[in-house]
Amino acid sequence: QLQLVESGGGLVQPGGSLRLSCAGSGFTLDSYSIGWFRQAPGKEREGVSCIHNSGKTNYADSVKGRFTISRDNAKNTVYLQMNSLKPEDTAIYYCAAVWTLFQSMCSMRRPAYNNWGQGTQVTVSS
Repeated sequence: QLQLVESGGGLVQPGGSLRLSCAGSGFTLDSYSIGWFRQAPGKEREGVSCIHNSGKTNYADSVKGRFTISRDNAKNTVYLQMNSLKPEDTAIYYCAAVWTLFQSMCSMRRPAYNNWGQGTQVTVSS
């Protein structure tokens, strides 16, 4: 059974950094894309970044240059390094997985993913 577990969230001051982890089990990253999404109170869940099984990546405009997605295939884990954090980055962050062996790129759209983690809270505040 495919499972995803996020960790690494917390409280950080504006301008600070956090690294989120998404540990997967029941599948391997060489056939799956992983997406990071976030949902702030009263807002819809939005795509933040994704990494294709080939290693190609994509980012939302709001986080380009500040966030970096990466993966460790040996640990079956995907990371989201978040730098220069802003109060508007405050949200619950979720990772999601979808099989994409025959697709050319990962998606930033929520409906594309069928396996989700439970989320981790990120709060950026002074």
